[in-house]
Amino acid sequence: MNPYDALPKTPANHVALSPVAFLERAGDVHPQLVAVIHGPQRWTWVQTRARARRLATALAARGIGRGDTVAVMLSNTPQMLEAHFAVPATGGVLLALNTRLDAAAIAFQLAHGEAKLLLTDTEFAPVIAAAIAQLDRPPVVIDVDDPHGPGGTRLAAVEYEALLAEGRDDVPLAGPADEWDAIALSYTSGTTGNPKGVVTHHRGAYLNAVGNAVTLAMPHFPVYLWSLPMFHCNGWCFPWTLALMAGTSVCLRRVEARAMLDAIRAHRVTHYCGAPIVHRMLIDAPDAWKAGIEHRVCATVAAASPPASMIEGMARMGFDLTHVYGLTEVYGPAAVCAKQPEWAALPLEEQVERNARQGVAYPLQDAMGVFDPATGAPVPRDGRTLGEIFFRGNIVMKGYLKNPQATAEAFAGGWYRTGDLAVQDADGYVKIRDRSKDIIISGGENISSIEIEETLWRHPDVSEVAVVAMPDPKWGETPCAFVALRPGAAVTESDLIAFCRARLAGYKTPKRIVFGELPKTSTGKIQKNLLRARVADAA
Repeated sequence: MNPYDALPKTPANHVALSPVAFLERAGDVHPQLVAVIHGPQRWTWVQTRARARRLATALAARGIGRGDTVAVMLSNTPQMLEAHFAVPATGGVLLALNTRLDAAAIAFQLAHGEAKLLLTDTEFAPVIAAAIAQLDRPPVVIDVDDPHGPGGTRLAAVEYEALLAEGRDDVPLAGPADEWDAIALSYTSGTTGNPKGVVTHHRGAYLNAVGNAVTLAMPHFPVYLWSLPMFHCNGWCFPWTLALMAGTSVCLRRVEARAMLDAIRAHRVTHYCGAPIVHRMLIDAPDAWKAGIEHRVCATVAAASPPASMIEGMARMGFDLTHVYGLTEVYGPAAVCAKQPEWAALPLEEQVERNARQGVAYPLQDAMGVFDPATGAPVPRDGRTLGEIFFRGNIVMKGYLKNPQATAEAFAGGWYRTGDLAVQDADGYVKIRDRSKDIIISGGENISSIEIEETLWRHPDVSEVAVVAMPDPKWGETPCAFVALRPGAAVTESDLIAFCRARLAGYKTPKRIVFGELPKTSTGKIQKNLLRARVADAA
């Protein structure tokens, strides 16, 4: 027997990794530092820990345990942060609902995820009420009546603060027995219009939370502005990162330029994340709104590559921009365009070219590369040969909930296959060239073209339809629908847009409808590449 094998794991030397532990430590080590700012309210780390403990014990008393789904329909508020620790501490799985979705999509996710309990802000009462009405087995509802929100109709007998009063603050938050246990469930539309439930685990959440701090060289006690929705990939794991670094969360219910700039100035915000539209909004804001911001701010951008004007505009404001890449299946960002020191001396155009790439794997992600999807072989690092981006490591999901076929396809060959087509440069940096599965990324939100197509097909006057991404100066991309009408139809562009708006979330509604015959291959397949070229030429 190998003598090293005679030393087994014991409770003294092996503990399951879980980001829940970060909050317990922050409460012990930095109890009086401010953890959360929400309007005039302030909570220290020991107070935040006490509130999370109360929530966890109250949920447990109501029967929430290992593998039970707890859904939340919340803005970027203290309650959302508390849920990111309390729900996993019960053994439960956190389902953070996209607050922009329509009732049908929410109902699907609640049913598919088998949510037992739902925390919902009263602002979203109308859409939640409509969603619950569609369910045979609705979850228990707890209202969150945020004093800094717009208010709304109460749906439940119990409000969040009353729920906390049911709990105890003397019971420490506990991690799982097995770090492979599910921590969160997030739905991504993928490319089919039928949402897939991405299941992530405690180990991956722990490691990516640490990876955020390492990647951004985040110091102790950062001040983080919540412009990125926490429902999006669990806020890219930053709720847990901030507990690790004993930082301060500045909550923001709505992303508006003046509110963001006022918060950055007032609280000396050091970090924030967002889609390109968020950064562009700040660049385009009046100079008077930016006055007084004289400290360095670290901004992180995902989705579309930052153009020269954005990098230059951020630099003028004193903001340092970092480009990251990822997907829900890899906890949000799992790659970064790691800046090399010598880039700073290059002309702006060359800096932009380098910074526009999706980059290299996160420090705690095992590997990222570009591979031939058919053979699984790596493509040459020549900046020209097209392949598919693959990830491998601990920062990859457990799989898709109740969908073994999709899980097997995603993990074929021992890698997670993203579906994004890219090239790899000689220095190993990856650059996306196309999205093989026709995802449209608008303002940082993934939109399924097929979901829009299926909606338009419901209109009696529509014969054929194809949806592609159309360049947009504000949102990066928006949906453009090409439609062939039935003979004799007289429907207009505004009619079809209104038809979609009544059935889809606003950001999924096509911004343009183009009528005419659709180009097809000899086998009858619509040639979306030609349609993309058409909208690109018209931009």
